[in-house]
Amino acid sequence: MGEFDLIARYFTRPVRHAVLGVGDDCALLAPRTGMQLAISSDMLVEGRHFFADVDPEALGHKALAVNLSDLAACGAKPLAFTLALSLPRVDEAWLAGFSRGLLALADAHGCELVGGDTTQGPLNICITVFGEVPTGQALLRSRAQPGDDIYVSGTLGDARLALEALLGHIALPTEVLARARQRLERPTPRVALGLALRGVASSAMDVSDGLLGDLSHILKASGVGARIDTSLTTDLIAEKAYSTSASGVFDAKLLHQCTLAGGDDYELAFTAPPARRDAVAAASQASGTPVTRIGTVLAEPGLQLVDALGHVVENRYASFDHFG
Repeated sequence: MGEFDLIARYFTRPVRHAVLGVGDDCALLAPRTGMQLAISSDMLVEGRHFFADVDPEALGHKALAVNLSDLAACGAKPLAFTLALSLPRVDEAWLAGFSRGLLALADAHGCELVGGDTTQGPLNICITVFGEVPTGQALLRSRAQPGDDIYVSGTLGDARLALEALLGHIALPTEVLARARQRLERPTPRVALGLALRGVASSAMDVSDGLLGDLSHILKASGVGARIDTSLTTDLIAEKAYSTSASGVFDAKLLHQCTLAGGDDYELAFTAPPARRDAVAAASQASGTPVTRIGTVLAEPGLQLVDALGHVVENRYASFDHFG
């Protein structure tokens, strides 16, 4: 099967939103009046971002989900995406599964594939996603203010828990690993929450490399600091819901590492003024996404970790570094 046959069979679909989609040298998008384009790219590399034996359908889902998560953090509605795909060989069963997972998530968010490239080489997936947001309403990292509440959506740490088990660093019961692996391989992009937070959140970004590392980008861009209650973040690991006490099942240090610096969560970390707590609750309810208030923005730069009693906890947790 040649390149163009491959594209035609697995990735070409009728155009729905774009002016021009797959088939020409460029796709054409026409943003609506009063809208700005939000654009983001993410690359997934075998051996660095996913295991060689990952289910191709799950990989297709994740490849797009990590990009949609960036749009969510900007408060942008998905429009379209391009796919650059390097394949060691043409494996039709793998391509069928990959495209099925990819396009199912695309359909769920009304985001159409409009172009890209394919070539032979090490397995590498690069997606560029396009969204739209009303002019001046994008959520940015640079607008957190002292006194703002700090929130995180959903749960944290289960993807890292699965990774530790798959690498052989810890042992997990079969059912626990299965649940955690779902979070690692099939993350849920919080697009609906991002849209609902427009005009409510003062700043936002997605949690992809770990809560503390990603939150530090907001703090740096806004020129502020933060205090995080680690007793609240530990409770955010989903596996706590399946046991009477997560701390009785998992090592406390492991829980902190997973929830504070685990990575691959693809939740939203965001800030909002205390006066907007009701609006945050309404956004959470409208989007069907739980959110938890975990700390406060401080005027003094720096990141403080405290326990339930307010005592300072040493920060020993390093988030994912692509070149670390």
